[in-house]
Amino acid sequence: METRQDGRLALIGICSFLVAVAGSPAISAPPEKAVSSYGPINQDVTFDQIKTARTAVKAGRAREHMELLNSRYDLSKKIPGEVFMSGGKPIPVGPTARLQGVTREQFDRLTPEQIKEQGLFPYKPLPFADHAEGGMLFPAMITNLLPRLVRFDLDFDVPEHFLPDPAPAIYLTTRPDLGDVAKGRLITIDNYYEIFNGLLNPKQLEGLRLLVTQFPQQQFNATEDRRTDRPSLGVTCFDCHANGHTNGASHLVGDIRPQEFRHRIETPSLRGINIQRLFGSQRALKTVEDFTEFEQRGAYFDGDHCMAAKKGVNVLERGSQVHFMAEFMALLDFPPAPKLNIYGTLDSGKARPSELHGEALFNGKARCSACHPAPYYTDNSMHNLKAERFYKQEMANGMMMAHDGSIKTFLLRGIKDSPPYLHDGRCLTLEDTVEYFNLIQQLRLTPEEKADLVAFMRCL
Repeated sequence: METRQDGRLALIGICSFLVAVAGSPAISAPPEKAVSSYGPINQDVTFDQIKTARTAVKAGRAREHMELLNSRYDLSKKIPGEVFMSGGKPIPVGPTARLQGVTREQFDRLTPEQIKEQGLFPYKPLPFADHAEGGMLFPAMITNLLPRLVRFDLDFDVPEHFLPDPAPAIYLTTRPDLGDVAKGRLITIDNYYEIFNGLLNPKQLEGLRLLVTQFPQQQFNATEDRRTDRPSLGVTCFDCHANGHTNGASHLVGDIRPQEFRHRIETPSLRGINIQRLFGSQRALKTVEDFTEFEQRGAYFDGDHCMAAKKGVNVLERGSQVHFMAEFMALLDFPPAPKLNIYGTLDSGKARPSELHGEALFNGKARCSACHPAPYYTDNSMHNLKAERFYKQEMANGMMMAHDGSIKTFLLRGIKDSPPYLHDGRCLTLEDTVEYFNLIQQLRLTPEEKADLVAFMRCL
């Protein structure tokens, strides 16, 4: 009896303690919501509610983002009209990055630690237009042609004069005699057959058909949490890789969490894909077939296979679809470079002195060729530039400016056709790219040397 009585008294004491604790204002607040790797698959709000909430903050978010861009860059249009992309669009010139109380020459006298401490680095990681939202985002020059790609919640951020041709030229490795096959036309499901029938074999033509066929994607699909007014069949590979090149469309990499640590990524060109050996945002994929399959299964849905199942993942068959798509992509050639010889270096009889000097710098003082050797100007490898030596890890409009880590050595053949530059587009022009690497590598190039390097890269 005494034991049972003692037990009851103990139980009463415990319950009284729990009641007292539960009533304590110090710990009655609900716990913070845990950060999850998964998206909200079972959506508990309607499409109209989602659209209303997103459009309510659209203008404010856009204003904040443009304030950040304008604080970092001079976004005005500067087109010399002397050098053009292979499709005919004038090449933008820079540098565009705004400097804060220091000249470019004064950077040469500062250490990375001093630049970091004083917050002077002009090429910090670039946030997405609304980093917390993310998703595929297309420039107006593309949505004007393809209205199905318009999002109700976001507008593209980088001005059009810093972007590639809206309908880039197409060169085929199998038919170099044809020159530009596109001739100013954007290749879509409506015209691919009439343009390429007779130029491609049936497998390649089928591969191209799949590259211009819509498949569901995170923001472009039929579910209530889409970001288009009407239910969508999805996006195509060539919606971002316009004409097998790029239109500057941006996204967030799918393989990093939490959201604020995900990197913005600019669409890379598919030209010269036949000589590349590393693919994907972390370059872990070794063939373009692997990449094509991965894009449909994972990248289209932010790396969330659960979300992919909900929104309608398109599982490509390796032998009859993935292989055919890869076979066509392998035909996408670089644009002509008339000043290069058969070794991919400048022909001294055709190049100007500034271009030849730029090539000598490229292979010498600037050490560009250590990662970008001729003839294609890539080593098909990864390099960690350790740019975080120059800036602090802090939030910028919803993105944590953290380490970039190892990034792929991009091809420089045809580079004048592919602004903006670097994996997240933070360098808007070739001049900005030279300034970026001059700082990162601490090269101490003179203004003349920088200009000559740009002149050389425009020849590639």
